[in-house]
Amino acid sequence: MSLSLESIRESKPRLFRAFSALEHGEQHLQRICELDHYWERLKRPVERVIFSGGDLSADTVISGEYDLIYAGGTLSLLHAALMAGKYGRKVMIFDRQRPAKSTRDWNISRDELLRLSTLGLLTEAEIDSVIVRRYKNGWVEFYQPDGRQKRLVMDNVLDCAVDTDKLLGLAKEKIEAVSGCDLLAGYTFLACYQFDDHIVVKMVDQHGQLLYSKARVLVDVMGILSPIAMQLNHGRPHTHLCPTVGTVASGFEDVDFDTGEILATTRSADLTPGKGRQLIWEGFPAEGTKYITYLFFYDEADSLNDKSLLSLFETYFETLPEYKRQGKNFVLHRPVYGIIPAYYHDGFDRKREVADDHIIMFGDAASLGSPLTFCGFGSMVRNLHHLTADLEQALCDNQLTKKHLEKINAYEPNVASMANLMKYMCFNNSTDEPNFVNDLMNEVMHVLDDLPHRYRQAMFRDELKIEELALVMLRVAWRYPKVLTATWEKLGVQGSFGFLKNLAGWALSPVR
Repeated sequence: MSLSLESIRESKPRLFRAFSALEHGEQHLQRICELDHYWERLKRPVERVIFSGGDLSADTVISGEYDLIYAGGTLSLLHAALMAGKYGRKVMIFDRQRPAKSTRDWNISRDELLRLSTLGLLTEAEIDSVIVRRYKNGWVEFYQPDGRQKRLVMDNVLDCAVDTDKLLGLAKEKIEAVSGCDLLAGYTFLACYQFDDHIVVKMVDQHGQLLYSKARVLVDVMGILSPIAMQLNHGRPHTHLCPTVGTVASGFEDVDFDTGEILATTRSADLTPGKGRQLIWEGFPAEGTKYITYLFFYDEADSLNDKSLLSLFETYFETLPEYKRQGKNFVLHRPVYGIIPAYYHDGFDRKREVADDHIIMFGDAASLGSPLTFCGFGSMVRNLHHLTADLEQALCDNQLTKKHLEKINAYEPNVASMANLMKYMCFNNSTDEPNFVNDLMNEVMHVLDDLPHRYRQAMFRDELKIEELALVMLRVAWRYPKVLTATWEKLGVQGSFGFLKNLAGWALSPVR
């Protein structure tokens, strides 16, 4: 699917006006269309992109040999910089756009970001240089028709705004400083060919020129559009999704630059036929007078709801005044957008496929983070130490089959169990009352407010202990008995049993 701005003038007038005034508005529209193509891919037969080495023509010219080839140039930069700089591995990164450029911005706490310094990836001064804003605190609030919603305030949660491109740029510089490493822009993954001791990756540039390169391991960091993830997971790489759109802008009238608005709703669920979604806002001060606003919702991957980013952007521009008032000097600087994936692990351990022989997936391609709070960036930062150290050990031991590589992943039993709570955030038009999500989450905010402050921090940093989660759930059920009926409707017998297995796996798992 490819559109021009002119083609959406009538169907999406607000999006048309906003993007027409933006530098590179047409290019952003094309990238959004590329992401929206994902919904069509879910309906089609799975494309085969992983082949046996015997399927590769004998006269194929190999252009380069590496220890690691990374498909995708965003989160891969953090991993590749350590593999190249710390372990001396020869790496190559390619991206269909430009490596070290992102369509989303990131928020995290400084303590979590300092893990990159502990690992030796960045100095503390470099880390501080990519933090463009720090907040005193943040809050979460869910709409109530009578105006009696509970605003839950917390500190040290997503309280640093990160200049994503600058952070990735620093990592890129460290890779380029290592002899033999390469970064390629404008190259798209086409296929890969597995041999006993290596893998060959087939790429194509923007002019149709093919390129073949050899590596010991292909690292798939292609995000939600990964065709490798699609094939290895039989066309269903995700169970739930969070379409997300927003902008970086300046000139709002009612912005507190010392506070992050972590989650906020301004109305009940959208009951429009074919939608059925609870829209949620986020707002984070950025550099200078800039402010980032996001609009998103949670949904099952196979629901019939309209999950198009283009449609969501039109809704964003239509409803933004309900959330933030634009002043006379309001200016849009650039859009931010993406599809945050999630996977429901129905069992005691990870169920999603994240590796194959000489292939390993990280980031959104692996879909092991929580879509509620930590997401892909936070998951990568939290797990970067063992994702690099364990892969280095596998390379040294030449243990690069699926059996060994699938053990190197970002799966965390506590995060998996917490991520299951997203099911309660998925509004169901056929079973839920219009304000169900808001009512439930408002009760959660009351429960957290009655508990010691560390509970709210742990909840929104995916750090709750199992006994703490159990206490929160029991108190919510006591305050809001409707959640018991909702559990049956949303999870059913199999889903409820699966959730209990998740909790059991969490209880029995060793701390990483």
